[in-house]
Amino acid sequence: MTKTRPKEEHPMVSIMLNVVIPVIILTYLSKDKYLGPLWGMIAALILPIGYGIHTLIKEKRADFVAIIGIISVLLTGVFGILKLPPQWIAVKEAAIPLILGLAVVISLKTPYPLIKKMLMNEKLFNVPLLHEKLRELGNEAKFEKRLVGLTWGLASSLFLSSALNYALAKVVLKSEPGTEAFAAEIGRMTGLSYIVVMIPSMTVMILVLIALIKTLTQLTGLKMDDLLAEHLQEKEKSAVTPESQKAESQKIELP
Repeated sequence: MTKTRPKEEHPMVSIMLNVVIPVIILTYLSKDKYLGPLWGMIAALILPIGYGIHTLIKEKRADFVAIIGIISVLLTGVFGILKLPPQWIAVKEAAIPLILGLAVVISLKTPYPLIKKMLMNEKLFNVPLLHEKLRELGNEAKFEKRLVGLTWGLASSLFLSSALNYALAKVVLKSEPGTEAFAAEIGRMTGLSYIVVMIPSMTVMILVLIALIKTLTQLTGLKMDDLLAEHLQEKEKSAVTPESQKAESQKIELP
């Protein structure tokens, strides 16, 4: 009997709960006539923390990146509530991706490289088949060697994120902690980070993923479709409608 995969949540749900709604709360509802800076900060943090914990429980496993995200949000709230200088938030914003990048590099020396957890996982690829083909063709050593270069590429995206996070925090956070203006600046920084930080970092990460796929196709002899996890292959097949199949069958080959 085929195991039914749980229905995946729409990406917009994550964006709304982690970015859009917290930004609105911090920007508009943290004014004294509404929630105030303190309760505005707490209300804005409840959603991403709650969503992160919900995701961890739903996945039924501890995800290193998700845990880091929850810790980051918690530290932002604690720093804001304790009215620590903005410099501390800038350091925190830089420290989280920096620590994660160093962890990715250091994990190469362990039996469990984080690049396999973050990119080469069963949500994206048919991992058992990949390992089987690598063994059959005797390319396991080559793959591990190339994985080192890909790991440094992934780490570079996190180091870039660290530098951009620090610069953004230093530019945006100017007001006294605990004030309406400071809460609004936190909201502005959260919103801008998805443009100033996320886009460049994701671009580097996507290039690393493309390089990983190219490496896997070369060393396993599999096509791109065969590399994908089974649930992604099913989605791809379901995207082929009866109408498109009929149109394809009615094509006339010209001489």
